[in-house]
Amino acid sequence: MENHQPNEYHTHTISVLVENKFGVLSRVAGLFSGRGYNIHSLNVAPCEDPRFSRMSIDVNEHGDKLDQVIKQLSKLVNVVEVTDFRNYPTVYREIVLLRVRFAEKKGEILELCQMFGAKVLDATRETMTIEISGGEFRLARFLDLMSDYDVEMLTRSGKIAVVKKK
Repeated sequence: MENHQPNEYHTHTISVLVENKFGVLSRVAGLFSGRGYNIHSLNVAPCEDPRFSRMSIDVNEHGDKLDQVIKQLSKLVNVVEVTDFRNYPTVYREIVLLRVRFAEKKGEILELCQMFGAKVLDATRETMTIEISGGEFRLARFLDLMSDYDVEMLTRSGKIAVVKKK
């Protein structure tokens, strides 16, 4: 399990607990775009209480700008809580799905999948759809090795995170 580590992209993750109300996502995204802040990834889904959703926002901002983003998020209507993961030991994960055309290299790709704990979700005579989850460094290594093959399509969930309990 990967722990809180520096990010090679120098992004920071913020968790925003929001009420499940119409327009909340738009207001949060508008805060970022209106101030020229960049979102690296954004993941939104219902959480343990169905009245709320948790947003995991990975941002390319640092220092005072990041502090300003957090303060402004805290002031938005329907925002219940903002957690800055810089201040806590945290577990990060991301899911990647990719479809690769394997030609004669099927065995090599399967070996890489086994080494990294990736799962083949679907296969045809010519392609495999692969799922891998983990921390960003592990995913970066896997994707770097997979770049030697014919990756037809790739999609990422964006980073999600949870604070470790002591």
